Amino acid sequence: GAARARAALEGRDYVVPDDVKALAAAVLRHRLLLSPAAEIEGKQVETLVAELVERTEAPR
Repeated sequence: GAARARAALEGRDYVVPDDVKALAAAVLRHRLLLSPAAEIEGKQVETLVAELVERTEAPR
């Protein structure tokens, strides 16, 4: 839904992978909980989401 809204704000009636990438961290942040070990290591949810998004190929 958020990606559709972003596309509409950009004047498009379709979603492109960049719409999803731009919103992934904001939309998924509250869904992920870091383990205590990851927190001690200083890992951040936003960084982990960004890494996952970059490693995931867009559908064709």
